[in-house]
Amino acid sequence: MPIDPTTLTRRRLLGSALALGALPPGLAFAQAPAHDKPLRVILPLSAGSGADGAIRAISSSLGKALGQPLVIENLPGAGGITGTAQLVRAPRDGSTIAIVSNNHVVNPSLYKNIPFDALKDITPITVIGTTPFVLVAHPKVPARTVQELVAYARAHPGELNYGSSGNGTILHLGAAMFVEQAGLQIRHIPYRGMGQLMNDLLSGQVQLGVVAVAPAQAHIKAGALRALGVTSGQRAAGLPEVPTIAEQGLPQYLLDGWIAAVAPAGLPAAELQRLYQGFQQGIAMPEARSALQAQGYEIRVSPPAETASFMRNEKQRMEALVKAAHIEID
Repeated sequence: MPIDPTTLTRRRLLGSALALGALPPGLAFAQAPAHDKPLRVILPLSAGSGADGAIRAISSSLGKALGQPLVIENLPGAGGITGTAQLVRAPRDGSTIAIVSNNHVVNPSLYKNIPFDALKDITPITVIGTTPFVLVAHPKVPARTVQELVAYARAHPGELNYGSSGNGTILHLGAAMFVEQAGLQIRHIPYRGMGQLMNDLLSGQVQLGVVAVAPAQAHIKAGALRALGVTSGQRAAGLPEVPTIAEQGLPQYLLDGWIAAVAPAGLPAAELQRLYQGFQQGIAMPEARSALQAQGYEIRVSPPAETASFMRNEKQRMEALVKAAHIEID
């Protein structure tokens, strides 16, 4: 059967375009989907942080569930703003996500010039897990419960101090919330990260602090630190004998650390569903669950709409706390 001259001309044009590595606009092929290449995961936090350890511990399981490897990139700075600014500028095709923590919804209350909107410029995918904190004291502080600490602090105003991992961090807010709700006068000493804070808590240079349960457990069991109260709504699995702060006379006290997966705003619905299902299936794997629990996280995988609502509520709560505690960033 003879070939139509028009068809032959089109084939020659197409062959020439392929040879040159380009196609006329009308003949362009669709690009490969984003999930045909590794998933870029931005961590707007330092290597070695709780979120960093958690996502690296489950990255293999997530890769299996998503059918693509994860490439994790630490981009710390300005309380997480630096890395998240990279996320909001990333392609909206499911090729790039970020793992954010409490600071994501705290920062708008602390910094005046953030180059993105913490809620409008992201697409929430899922909460991954939550982790309790614990109010600890050096053993030289004459208190074994929250009630005893409150009584002692009121009898000795201005005598005690508490440390945090830095101004405006979630550990600062956790201690400031306690001081504000109990009506105490306790001086804040900010550090640059957890390492120095923990060293000075153990040496007694700083007397009080709110810290993550997992890294504090060994020191508490050894008697080097005294656990006074857990910050979450229920007792921590790692410290079942330690009552919550709310149980001990401050019923409004509630604070959990959390990490969540987010993408740039405008993520197509199909990609959002693919990523959510990947996290849901990956975290359900026994090895991922064990890894998260070993990092001190309670698993809490929530659908995108529920995650968006959770982040809105957390932002409102943190705004009220920052205002009540008079926290400012220079």
